[in-house]
Amino acid sequence: MNHYFTTCPRGLEALLAEDLAAAGGKDIATVPGGVGCNGSTETGYRINLESRIATRVLWRVARGGYRSEAEVYQLAYDVDWSKLFSVDRSIRVYVTAIRSPLKSIEFITLKVKDAVCDRFRAETGRRPSVNTKHPEVRIHLFVTEQQATLYLDTSGEPLYMRGHKLAKVGAPLKENLAAGILRLSGWQPGTPLLDPMCGSGTFLLEAAQMCLDDAPGLSREPGDFGFEHLKSFDAGLWRKLQREAAERRREATALPLFGSDIAADAVARTRQNLAGAGLDDLVTLQQADLLTRPAPAPAGVMVANPPYGERLGSEEELAAFYPKLGDALKQRFAGWSCWFLSADTQLPKLIRLQTSRKIPLYNGALECRLYNIQIVAGSLRRNALTGDSAS
Repeated sequence: MNHYFTTCPRGLEALLAEDLAAAGGKDIATVPGGVGCNGSTETGYRINLESRIATRVLWRVARGGYRSEAEVYQLAYDVDWSKLFSVDRSIRVYVTAIRSPLKSIEFITLKVKDAVCDRFRAETGRRPSVNTKHPEVRIHLFVTEQQATLYLDTSGEPLYMRGHKLAKVGAPLKENLAAGILRLSGWQPGTPLLDPMCGSGTFLLEAAQMCLDDAPGLSREPGDFGFEHLKSFDAGLWRKLQREAAERRREATALPLFGSDIAADAVARTRQNLAGAGLDDLVTLQQADLLTRPAPAPAGVMVANPPYGERLGSEEELAAFYPKLGDALKQRFAGWSCWFLSADTQLPKLIRLQTSRKIPLYNGALECRLYNIQIVAGSLRRNALTGDSAS
């Protein structure tokens, strides 16, 4: 039985725990930014293949108390790395510290790298090379105030890198955060979905793959996963899981997915990215301004990552935009459940519509809220809105 720690955007831990349970994980425990579980090799493969929420799946190989850099070095040296991967694999060491008394992250990174190389030299007479850009094996050290834990990264590149994004925008939304927002919204395949500020199409890409039950890890090339470079790699098991996921994929047909953007180049990027994923015939795209466009269906779910101060637009521009947005929603989107991710705490006040939910989420290091506004016919004051509220 292996112990895995799987990272995710903060605020999505409960959804990630569901993914780990579905993959066969046991003894599941959540902490801010991730979820731990015990599981088999197959569990680790399934999380990498199936989870839309995970960022990385880390396999714990050592853990112990420490008081100095020398003790962290010894913890790393005591691992028989040559049994885990070949000396011919390139490596890189990553260090994350929370309340650690160690003075230098750079120094402890170097000490762990030295420990791994020294142990290899003692066992094989050779040492692995270091590759800081595209390592085959990623070693992660996580240190708290008194404890150090070493992991091997089974994912390689972050799992939100699905391999579809050909054209990007300046402030892209990570794919796993977009998938999490879709799940938090309660949207289900078959329900009309609109992203009226589609940018590079992340919400639409994730929604289309969810409609087709397309496992996100299937789009990766051979060798892209970290576990493929480890000695424990079970190629037969991995091919079996890939085959089962591919056979489960539903036949592609036109979907009630709609995207638009006021910028023609954003629509073009979205179309290019959907085409790169083979999904361009499934989604309806158009250039349109949310403030004037009609709803594409009598009812549905709207998701959007609107501009806010950290991204673009001055405070004055946003203060003028939000009331207009509120008016457009009331006039054209009665019957729709609208979800907006924003770091702007003024959005609920300026949009002048009642928010039924406020869910804390992080877009990278930026603290945001996911606001839900249920648009009902007639005066909102005469229609009581219910829902959970958390600030």
